[in-house]
Amino acid sequence: MKIVAEQIGKKYRKEWIFRRVNLILTAGTSYTFIGPNGSGKSTLLQLLAGNLPATEGQLAYSRNDTVIEPDNWFQQVSIAAPYLELVEELTLDELLTFHQTFKPFKTNFTLEIITERLLLTHARHKEIKYFSSGMKQRVKLGLAFFSESPIVILDEPTSNLDRQGMNWYQEQVRQLSPDQLLLIGSNQPEEYNFCPNVFDVMQWK
Repeated sequence: MKIVAEQIGKKYRKEWIFRRVNLILTAGTSYTFIGPNGSGKSTLLQLLAGNLPATEGQLAYSRNDTVIEPDNWFQQVSIAAPYLELVEELTLDELLTFHQTFKPFKTNFTLEIITERLLLTHARHKEIKYFSSGMKQRVKLGLAFFSESPIVILDEPTSNLDRQGMNWYQEQVRQLSPDQLLLIGSNQPEEYNFCPNVFDVMQWK
């Protein structure tokens, strides 16, 4: 899997969030985008995920040298971010069942295995609205970690996690498949201390 960004930029009203971003992001490694709050990390990740259009430049996805059409980008990406909401009226089991109807889980990942990996076996039949903020964050991350997607995007992945949750995140993120492409937006070194490629988004201001 490969994402190629050529001279991409994003503008809101008259203000450029970033400009002239050139990136070649390839599967089998991870990339982290750092910068102060408001610097454009989340915007860049959403653009790379195909959730936002670029104001200028070109963005292309390819797999085995075959170009993937923009309408099919969503099938390639799993994303976890504080601004993404869960369907809180569903129980955990119902949410996982609903999720896999449009994004399958990895082979051999049953609901039982996923709830165990989430450390939430005891809460399978509880509605999400009754989960703590840390439990909800683990669910968001789990949906990204365990889905069959070649691209995993994590924006501020340890938001609302306590020390146990931080340790859980570190363990799960290191178990991602070596052929997946991992993108992280972060200000916390503990979230990306394993990552070999770190970009400061301030360079594109």
